[in-house]
Amino acid sequence: MNYLLVFVGGGLGATFRHGINILCARIFGTHFPFGTFFINVSGSVVMGLIAGYLAFKGNAAQPWRLFVMTGVLGGYTTFSTFSLDSALLYERGEIGLAALYVVGSVVLAIGGLFAGLALVRHLA
Repeated sequence: MNYLLVFVGGGLGATFRHGINILCARIFGTHFPFGTFFINVSGSVVMGLIAGYLAFKGNAAQPWRLFVMTGVLGGYTTFSTFSLDSALLYERGEIGLAALYVVGSVVLAIGGLFAGLALVRHLA
């Protein structure tokens, strides 16, 4: 059942992401990734609101967390999870690890993308 909740939530989040990307491209054009930018920021804000609420105000059942945080927000943007992980490291006083996580994730992810592109170009 937990996998089904994540599956359905992920589908909804991905659908929201696609709709926002299309809408932003129509409104602002495609010269800058406004859709992805908005999605990353808004997903992180929503993740902060939910995590803050759960930490300070209430408790949600595991199925609700799986559906919303892992499913919907995970399908919408994994950047929200990246942001939460970074903030948790920082708030635990692990400033060096937080910086390493942020810089390492960005540099290695973009480097990995370029490596994948180069490999495909080489093989094509």
